[in-house]
Amino acid sequence: MQLYPDFPMGDGTRAFLARAGRMLIGANWVDALSGETLSVTDPASGEAFCRVPAADAADVDRAVAAARHAFEQGEWSKMRPVDRERLLLKLADLLEVNAQELAEIEALDNGKPVTMARHVDVALAIDFLRYMAGWATKIEGSTMDVSVPLVRDREFFGFTRREAVGVVGAIIPWNFPLLMAAWKVGPALATGCTMVLKPAEETPLSALRFAELALEAGYPPGVLNVVTGLGHTAGAALASHPGIEKVAFTGSTEVGKLVGQAAIKNMTRFSLELGGKSPVIVLDDADPAIAAAGAAQAIFFNQGQVCTAGSRLFIHKSRFEQVVEGLSEIAAAMQMGPGIDPATQIGPLVSAVQQQRVMGYINSGFEEGARAAVGGERDARQGYFVKPTVLVDVRDDMKVVREEIFGPVVVALPYDDLDEVARRANDTPYGLAASIWSNDLGRVHRLIPKIKAGTVWVNCHNMLDSAMPFGGYKQSGIGREMGRAVLDLYTESKSVVMML
Repeated sequence: MQLYPDFPMGDGTRAFLARAGRMLIGANWVDALSGETLSVTDPASGEAFCRVPAADAADVDRAVAAARHAFEQGEWSKMRPVDRERLLLKLADLLEVNAQELAEIEALDNGKPVTMARHVDVALAIDFLRYMAGWATKIEGSTMDVSVPLVRDREFFGFTRREAVGVVGAIIPWNFPLLMAAWKVGPALATGCTMVLKPAEETPLSALRFAELALEAGYPPGVLNVVTGLGHTAGAALASHPGIEKVAFTGSTEVGKLVGQAAIKNMTRFSLELGGKSPVIVLDDADPAIAAAGAAQAIFFNQGQVCTAGSRLFIHKSRFEQVVEGLSEIAAAMQMGPGIDPATQIGPLVSAVQQQRVMGYINSGFEEGARAAVGGERDARQGYFVKPTVLVDVRDDMKVVREEIFGPVVVALPYDDLDEVARRANDTPYGLAASIWSNDLGRVHRLIPKIKAGTVWVNCHNMLDSAMPFGGYKQSGIGREMGRAVLDLYTESKSVVMML
């Protein structure tokens, strides 16, 4: 099938699609032992255009064994920190050289606009790998004067070491496939771990291209293994595997709980970056046009398929009508289309299942009395499109207000004062992120401590930096990605006491 002949697509992308179809274990590109495969579907058309192996527990065993050998016996176990740094920098350089190809792969695989994929997904992945490369030579312990009161007539010297935790099993979602791979690979390899990476079954292609580039960069066999397959087979086998020391998962809270339960049976360390129902809070002094544009970016970015999506919009009652009107105008004007089209502003959802899920939430809102200021329906074209939607006349107890939708749907709610909006913003099992829109920094600073969320943005939303820790309160996760904090997830602390 000739994909999108009317839109520019690089020769490298077409060449990759022609050869894609195997997964990486050790230094070998292999099929699943069962011979089973999965189809990869273009969300903009609903048509399958590629097949990848459907790995199961036996394939995961092979990948974990390869990672174990690399960690304990291969070149990786002897490699100096400065050499790990250089490899990460080289991998980042290769991503940069192939940035457009990677963006096109993401657009075809996930449906997201190729322009966004190039300037957000790929750019942030490159930046993060370079940031983590710097940490490879800066993982350090500390020295201390120890007293050891049990033996008072001898002197002692104490110090701590940070050591790689071992073999990591990483399971990533479909909304930012390449970036989430970088978020796991960067700290794991910087600290000296080896890993088995399982991408989402909907979006396996960028992880496979990422693995190709890792081999090209010079990573030894078994350091990075990629297995493709279903969550309930390959993913479950990886989360429960007794041969790994750490599980890193990003995805829904529902699945995250299952991953945590599977890991804890083996006392495997785990970190979870999970869902959210993030509030966007517009104070009464905010410029309505700026707040409307910010709210649009908060919810419609990546078709709303973002764990930090600003899906609950709390607007002071004095600004409510103006902000809703401005947001609705922006939503109505957004150009929908296939992700590979450079003019597309909002693409399809990732799958038919996700489209049905989002429409189910919208319809439940209608059944409970909500009204669509704009959107509220599928787009007529082929593919998994849902029009950007703003719901009003909603109540805090509605399903569409309380549960994570993961689509381009925002509920707008008026409020009276700061204490009220803080209470309502926190009335959720999630606590991943929030944003506040105001020019009154005094009130902003008073509001920030009241919001129970891992990240609070002020006059912006979805702004990430590699140096800033990212993670959530409550059921939005355990542990922090990015920044110095992520090193704690991939290292063990060893205490050493020496009697002199």
